Amino acid sequence: MSQAIVKRSANRNRLRLLAMATVALLAGCANRDSVTVGSIPDDYRTNHPIVIAEKNQTIDIPVGVGDRGVTQGQKVTFEGFLQNYDRQAASTLTIMTPVGGANDAAASKAARGLMTIAMKAGVPKNRIAITSYQSEYPEASSPIRATYSAMRAQTNRCGSWPADVADTTDNKHYANFGCSYQNNLAAQIANPADLLGPRKQTEIDAENRNVVIDQYRKPPAAWQPETTY
Repeated sequence: MSQAIVKRSANRNRLRLLAMATVALLAGCANRDSVTVGSIPDDYRTNHPIVIAEKNQTIDIPVGVGDRGVTQGQKVTFEGFLQNYDRQAASTLTIMTPVGGANDAAASKAARGLMTIAMKAGVPKNRIAITSYQSEYPEASSPIRATYSAMRAQTNRCGSWPADVADTTDNKHYANFGCSYQNNLAAQIANPADLLGPRKQTEIDAENRNVVIDQYRKPPAAWQPETTY
């Protein structure tokens, strides 16, 4: 074997070893980066998850000093507040009247009227509690506060800025990214149980099904131009 052939064979072996070493180094870097990046959540659904939890539903109803009972505006507002009340769960509805304010007498009478409205809306009488709270300003009129607890879809509060948003060297989402979207989505969910699984399929409307099948079987009508010339 000539010296040139031996030299070429040695060069090929060195190149093969160098390539293998380079691949091993790159693989080690990739594995290290994947572990580091994978340990940091970079998904807004992970950072701001929607959870189902019990939450107090509260409304303040202003009452004037000269009011005599429940006004039409108070009635409409309170009925809208009770629309989301779950009559099956029947949580306690608490109506708190102010004490020590300028409208004590009017608020007490209005509270009894709100209790009657709640019973007509389907709230059991034994699940309605009328309590009182101390007014902060004796010369002012304090509102009636109504509250009940219900299961709601919610997420954590927005507005967390632990780091500089301009620091994007890691190409990561900032902490508040996606928070408002998740909050808006949770607010639109009427039945939180829909997040846990699908509902039971409703019964088939046989009459409507026959109408659809008849329309499908009917041959298409001949096309007619909409504009006449």
